[in-house]
Amino acid sequence: MDIASVTLRKPGAEDGYPVNKLISETPELDSNSCYCNLLQCSHFSDTSIVAEYDGDVVGFISGYHKPQSTSTLFIWQVAIASKARGQGLASKMLHVLIERKDNVLVSHIETTITAENSASWALFNRLAKDRDTTLERSLIFNRADHFNDKHDSEFLARIGPLLR
Repeated sequence: MDIASVTLRKPGAEDGYPVNKLISETPELDSNSCYCNLLQCSHFSDTSIVAEYDGDVVGFISGYHKPQSTSTLFIWQVAIASKARGQGLASKMLHVLIERKDNVLVSHIETTITAENSASWALFNRLAKDRDTTLERSLIFNRADHFNDKHDSEFLARIGPLLR
């Protein structure tokens, strides 16, 4: 698969099911209901992005502006199909998403990542380096206190301020 042939675009309601399928085929991610992904694709299309190759959804990043801080873009999930991994697609998608006019006032990116998710840490550390800024890491959701010991602790990665 040639990354130059991938189309990056805003998602729409019609992408809800293919995105749900992609996420369910990505073992590192928590699955959502199809309805949840439909809402992400329709209600949060300005802050999310789809990668399409040869008619198939091969990448999806969901995000939203934090209600408490609209200058922060929270990235909920990053899903890349196995056939599209290792080519820098997720990085390219993040940069395109940040550069959208809908995100012109965004000064920081936040996401949560489990400690052992090395691919996500590498992606967001690369984003900080590419934007010549810092990534701060702190515990946000503890395994025992927030997940009843049924999910790994989540760490907040905060990147910024973003340089444009």
